[in-house]
Amino acid sequence: MEAPTAPFTVLFVCTGNVHRSVLAERLLARHAGRGVRVFSAGTRPPGPYPMDPATRAVLERRGGDGRDFASRRLTAALVAEASLVLGMEREHREAAVRLRPVALRRIFTLREFLRLAEGASGEPGEVVAHAAGMRGEAVPVDAEQDAVSDPWGRGPEALSACGALLDVHIAALAALLTQRPVRGTGPEPTSLTS
Repeated sequence: MEAPTAPFTVLFVCTGNVHRSVLAERLLARHAGRGVRVFSAGTRPPGPYPMDPATRAVLERRGGDGRDFASRRLTAALVAEASLVLGMEREHREAAVRLRPVALRRIFTLREFLRLAEGASGEPGEVVAHAAGMRGEAVPVDAEQDAVSDPWGRGPEALSACGALLDVHIAALAALLTQRPVRGTGPEPTSLTS
């Protein structure tokens, strides 16, 4: 009898594990379904708190599930467990690398990964390997192009725009990891650069 294979696991990282990484986690769970295990953490979370009510409202408008969430701190064990680690900004990527340097080839920012994995196919691990191999080939971009801006303290419009942007990016990520076409996302984002 063949041993069961571990599920492909994605870890999203932001600063507080309050808005961006939470939205990314729950949107990927929606888009990818059961084939991918998803969780999130923050480099400086305010504590183990339930989902922020405003974040939950944005998530649920986009079809995500806001139940049973508690914020948590990024640890070396979480990085070690993940098949793919995606930070919202370069500082989050670097924090994960510092915790587990041997995991460098599977740690990216979300937008960096989407850029480097474009056109890749195969099993999720092959897509990650393709993206890692493209690091030396791709034209460098500035930090802003690799970031999903933090909506913290910028009001409900910024949080809603962040949710819309993440929904688009996460649908593209799900398509890469599951090799399925992108399903429809929620309302279109007002800006893809925030």
